[in-house]
Amino acid sequence: MRCNHRDVKRFLFGAVLALLSVAGSRAGSISGTVSAQGPTTPAETGGGGAYTSRRYKFVEKIDYEALTDFVINVEGLVAPPAGPAPRIIVQKDATFEPHVLPIVVGTTVRWPNEDDIFHNVFSMTETQDFNLGFYKKEKVPEVLFDKLGRVDVFCAIHTNMHCIILVLPNPYFAVADSRRHFVIKDVPAGTYRLRAWQERLPPQVREITVKADGDSHVDFVLGVAELPKL
Repeated sequence: MRCNHRDVKRFLFGAVLALLSVAGSRAGSISGTVSAQGPTTPAETGGGGAYTSRRYKFVEKIDYEALTDFVINVEGLVAPPAGPAPRIIVQKDATFEPHVLPIVVGTTVRWPNEDDIFHNVFSMTETQDFNLGFYKKEKVPEVLFDKLGRVDVFCAIHTNMHCIILVLPNPYFAVADSRRHFVIKDVPAGTYRLRAWQERLPPQVREITVKADGDSHVDFVLGVAELPKL
């Protein structure tokens, strides 16, 4: 998902052509569900046995039913909006809220600190490295995200502060709700690759045809079972 400035210019030119090609087309929606599935063999789940011993008693296992922050997005050259509205990630109670923020390329993100302690927001991501320095409530720094890809952001002071920004090529994306349902509205009619993502699991991609003035349904189940076994 990484690209340089030349790639972004080429992408924007292609996006404009894509927008012109669907001009006058009617739009539809994409809806569905997304869920997570954990390992199923005894060796992987490790139920009981050694987990009752003192050594492993407090080892925390992933609750796949409780995973959140599923992002579903349309891939490909669909034109992004001109001058997308700024988004916000708040620092509160020594956490970032939201933990995962999908945005369209070219979006500015604001970083207010609502705590009474200092934070130091920074990223070492190759496509978007920055350091906002120490601050409390006296300022609200902004960062422009003009390169596609995943950006991991941390606080230089507090160990558990981490959030993820997904910089996507178009505005056709959604975050699944508490029931794991999602809806992406006003998608130009056509055939696309639809991607489902969660930070702990491999993504899944499906091809989907969006109908004009209709709803196209797709369900995802993300898990590690399909990863190659060594």
